[in-house]
Amino acid sequence: MSRINDFRIICEDAKRDGAFSEGDEVAGLVSFNLSKETKVKSVSVKLKGSGQVYWTEGIGDDETSYSASKRYLKVKEYLVVEKTEGSVLPQGTNQFKFRLQIPQEDLPSSFKGMHGSIVYTVEAQICRKWHLDSTVQKEIQFLSKSIRNTRQVVCPQSNSITEKIGVFSKGEVHMTASVNRSVCSPGDKLIAFAKISNGSSKSMKPKFSLQQKTVYVAGGSKNITDSLCKKVGDTIKPNSQETVSCTINVPPDAIYTLNNCDLVSVEYYLKVYLDISFAVDPVVVFPLIIAPAVAPNRCEELGPYPGGPAGPPSSSGFSSAAAYPSEFNPEPISTGACGYPTLEDEPPSYHSLFSNGQE
Repeated sequence: MSRINDFRIICEDAKRDGAFSEGDEVAGLVSFNLSKETKVKSVSVKLKGSGQVYWTEGIGDDETSYSASKRYLKVKEYLVVEKTEGSVLPQGTNQFKFRLQIPQEDLPSSFKGMHGSIVYTVEAQICRKWHLDSTVQKEIQFLSKSIRNTRQVVCPQSNSITEKIGVFSKGEVHMTASVNRSVCSPGDKLIAFAKISNGSSKSMKPKFSLQQKTVYVAGGSKNITDSLCKKVGDTIKPNSQETVSCTINVPPDAIYTLNNCDLVSVEYYLKVYLDISFAVDPVVVFPLIIAPAVAPNRCEELGPYPGGPAGPPSSSGFSSAAAYPSEFNPEPISTGACGYPTLEDEPPSYHSLFSNGQE
């Protein structure tokens, strides 16, 4: 029977949102019970961070395996200093306080995915002569300052595309798309808009998709793209013009953007496109950053809202993108003084282009 029982690490909570960052101290207690007086070589505690990726491609004789690993962090403190003659610890409960500081260097956030992980742990170890080392670990969450300090002001994006229809039809399609912000948090709502001028003889459907792209790197690279939220609009008829809006929900469990790691990266983007059969789909892509929530910034810090002008419908048949609700925005929306969508009374007339978001 082992002399060492109830060996555990008790960590103090992180000061912010359950995660530690560069420069923080990880403090706590290493505790264990000895069934009798015991001589040990040393008792130590380590703060470690490492990443690994792995995957296989092909089958049989053509199967190729890829893997890579990297140590990002190792800080060690002796709680009982290593001595040649050893140190005698008393029977009963032994407890040692520790305090380990994370270096200020840029480190990647904790991550767990299909083909890899970045894990930070506190590890305690008891070394005895002629015995296997006794080890216990406790995982902690780490969040890089590079993403924690991302400033969450409303930074709208706008872009447009014109596409000529192929040999199965004639005419061209023009789309101007906008999204209300470029930085958001898990659980947030993105509001996207699209002005569509269908000057062709084809019908088409507008689609909005929030996508996550994860790239694993180990000699080669493994790219995985997941659609986190997708909305599909009603059909836009040939030779017509429409303006649509849509609310995209950022999943509450979405992991933060990861862009400072050489083994794995996580990026997000909003894809706005028109689904046209037997033709190239016009696509506008907006890169997004998902970061921790922060206190709202003052209104005057927000810039103008490009691509989403407010105002009554124009003679062209296009109304302000922000003036159009949809099934996903049951209340009409318009742009306030800061250019950010606010709820107002329903405009005199509108046409919601969206039905149930199924293809």
